[in-house]
Amino acid sequence: MSSKQDAKHTGSLRAQKRLSMGWRLGVALLAILFSLFPVVLIFSTSINPLSQVTVTQLIPDNATLNNYRSVLSDPQFPFARWVWNSVKVSGITATLVVALTSLAAFAFSRFRFRLRKPLLRTVLLVQVFPNILAVTALFLILLNIGRIYPGFGLNSHFGLILIYLGGAMGFNTWLMKGFFDTIPRDLDEAAYIDGASSWYTFTRVIFPLVRPILAVIFILTFISTYADYLLARVMLTDKMQYTVAVGLSLFIGDQYAQRWNLFAAGALMAALPTLVLFYLIQDQLQSGLTVGAVKG
Repeated sequence: MSSKQDAKHTGSLRAQKRLSMGWRLGVALLAILFSLFPVVLIFSTSINPLSQVTVTQLIPDNATLNNYRSVLSDPQFPFARWVWNSVKVSGITATLVVALTSLAAFAFSRFRFRLRKPLLRTVLLVQVFPNILAVTALFLILLNIGRIYPGFGLNSHFGLILIYLGGAMGFNTWLMKGFFDTIPRDLDEAAYIDGASSWYTFTRVIFPLVRPILAVIFILTFISTYADYLLARVMLTDKMQYTVAVGLSLFIGDQYAQRWNLFAAGALMAALPTLVLFYLIQDQLQSGLTVGAVKG
């Protein structure tokens, strides 16, 4: 009798596991479909010979890849230059954000100094106001800087990078400080006992342990700056200096000649650098999420 009850209980557990796995897979499938729907819509538009957004079928009649060739070969729209500008601006910004925020987070997490808490509150308060609210002031600041140092003024990538840095430092410093706080201080004390300096402790002991969060901050900063349109559109005036988000808007900026099929083709190709970056640092991203889940 007990064997029958055990078999029945085992069968019930298996049914529950299958049911739990089934609804989880169903939710995951719905999330994937929801995420891929815009991509499928853009791809369908990119192979449409007609310049229209309305899609009545997944594969339009007379589907063609000429839109991709037109985007890459049209001399009026230096698409490759725009992509390079975006990669350069986003890559430099993300690298500087990671470097500066890691140093600031280490100082706020490990050192106790005067005005530490007020500085932390100030960093958080500044982050409450995004850059776009101060776009007029930022424009005037770059205009005045450009009169002395043209390389950091209007229509310069380094001036745009400075604006992006100001907007990304606050939140990422808080985020990284929280991660630094989870690392035991015993490691620091052991290094200090062995005669290590603060810089050596940071670079050789702490830094290897925080690589996952550095990868997360790098990819988040890269994506946010790579996809930015408003600030880049205001600060950049030369077509050759445009980022890819601003450059693609030229395909649909004319109300009498809106080329949505070329815009869609360019948007898909512009997404390739981000996909490549995700592929290269996916291990660090996964470990970062896992470590955060375990330590939290």
